Amino acid sequence: MTPATLFDPAALGIVLGGTLLATALRTPLRDVAHALLALRILPRRRFRAEPRLEQIAMLDRLAQRHGVHALDRSVIRDADVAAAVALIVDGAQPDAVAEALDTARRLRMERHRIAADCWTGVAEVAPAMGMVGTLIGLIAMFTRMSDPQAIGAAMAIALLATLYGALLANLVAMPIAVRLRTAARAEATERARLLGPLVAIAIREAPRARRHPRLLDPVPADEPSEHLVHEEAA
Repeated sequence: MTPATLFDPAALGIVLGGTLLATALRTPLRDVAHALLALRILPRRRFRAEPRLEQIAMLDRLAQRHGVHALDRSVIRDADVAAAVALIVDGAQPDAVAEALDTARRLRMERHRIAADCWTGVAEVAPAMGMVGTLIGLIAMFTRMSDPQAIGAAMAIALLATLYGALLANLVAMPIAVRLRTAARAEATERARLLGPLVAIAIREAPRARRHPRLLDPVPADEPSEHLVHEEAA
């Protein structure tokens, strides 16, 4: 037996086409697209908070030395950290900073959950589509019993459709869903570590800025370039 004997375009088309159609009918197309885009995160390294914590510590020292408005000139690639720093620069209360970070984290978790649920749905549907292919193959076989060659082709569809459905569910869709959920939980745990240091800056800088309005003045243009804090790639 060669690998070519395990390939049947008709059976594969029934399983893939049926699974895609069923997934599109039960899931909004926007969520399906998001589930496909989520595949990009699988080859990446797991999210780590350390590079961002180091950057937050540098931002903290910068704010203490030159005032909170110096943070406006910092290069921050992480969207959540950048949004929190913008709130701190604007003089937001610590509770507002904490709420913004928590909301961003929950929204990110929800996006990951939607993507994982979509792939779980694929894993649920694929075996059923395999059975549909099997039934189609059996029907084709019984309606052409007088043609031995046609019986073989129909039987191949019937058997391979079941195989394709099982492989798609257990070797593709379900592992992707599990990995997405694992990555989402790990990222949520790591991002929770960013909350404390950023809120601490907000607690210190909000009353300090009110007592000393001059601290809100921008950093002079001739200050050293160390104010541009670059985040280490995650």
